Parts: sequence; C-alpha cells; structure tokens
Amino acid sequence: MNKSTIKLLDVVALIVDLPEYNLYRGQVGTVVELLAGGAAFEVEFSDRNGRTYESVGLRPEQIMVLHFEPASPDSVPEMVSA
Repeated sequence: MNKSTIKLLDVVALIVDLPEYNLYRGQVGTVVELLAGGAAFEVEFSDRNGRTYESVGLRPEQIMVLHFEPASPDSVPEMVSA
C-alpha cells in the first residue's frame, strides 16, 4: 500500500492480527495522527459508543483505507501482501 494514500481521519481496517493488543484482522479504526513523517500512523479503535479501547501505531502495510464512495475510473487497484 502506498503510504501517501493514507491521511489523517481516514477510516482503516487491519489486514493483520495483533494479538498482543487484542486486535484482529478486519477490525476498523480511525487514523488520528501521522507518525514518522507519514511512514506510520496512530490508529484509534473505538466501540459503538465511541469509547476508545485501543490506540496503536501501525505501518501502512498493516492497514487498508476503507472507501465509502465509488472508486474513480482512473484509480488503479494496488495489491497488498502481508
């Protein structure tokens, strides 16, 4: 995944398991801070009531941005391997 595609306040999903944080692939969070000049991201995971249950620094290859609108016909899908 190209790190330039991830921005502050993006909604992202984990694509890896992080059992040490009790987080697993598919869990959804929000990017709340750019770290190391955009090389990593602080992602906050909250419950349905908006209470944060975990906040962790992640690398771009550990997350994918979720899109809520149709993709542009000009966009080219990227393959990501974990």
